[in-house]
Order: sequence, then structure tokens, then C-alpha cells
Amino acid sequence: MPSAVTTALGRTAERVPGLRRIPILRLLVLGEVAMLAREHIAKLDAHERRRLLELIRTSHGRPSSLSTRQHRELESLIAKIEPRLFAGAAVGKLSPVSLPGKLLYGSSSKNRKRKKK
Repeated sequence: MPSAVTTALGRTAERVPGLRRIPILRLLVLGEVAMLAREHIAKLDAHERRRLLELIRTSHGRPSSLSTRQHRELESLIAKIEPRLFAGAAVGKLSPVSLPGKLLYGSSSKNRKRKKK
């Protein structure tokens, strides 16, 4: 007798076009990466998330269209999300080999320089 999870995945695959062609392991990995993204976005409060979206819309993908103050604000919001750690964790989910901490957190000399500023 199939489990409830297997049954639910089967029913979902029937309803979503093209989903049957994607192997189940890829779907699980995509789900895990989506959960990681949610965790990193959750590091911002509701006001910060709205402001981040507003700045991204204002910039139209071009940082030069933002004022210096807006650019610094965007940088600080993105830094709070920790994109390097997110990317490393996402690659860690996909890679069979564990990643060195240097890739996730940066070199120790770079961290020391950042702390001095």
C-alpha cells in the first residue's frame, strides 16, 4: 500500500503539466532549495522585505538608477539575507561533496578586514 506522501505526489504530478517528466529527486531538491530561500528571506522583517522589493523595482535591474543612499540601503538588506551562505547551502544540497567553510563564509583575512571597517 503506497504511503500518503507517495499518493499526494502522484496526484500532484497528474495535475501539473510537465511535472511527470521531472524525476522525483529533482523535485525534492527544488523543494529543499525553496525552503532554504525562505529561511534566508525570513531574516528580514516585513518592512525590510517590502523595502527590498521596492528598491529592486526602482532600480529596474540597474544599480546606477538608484541614489547613493538607496544603493547602500539595498546592499545592507542583501547582506542581511546572507546570499553567499544561501548559495553555498544550495550547492551543498546538490553536491555529493561537502563544501569547505571558506566558500561559505569567505577567507578569514577578508572577514577580518570587514570587521575593522
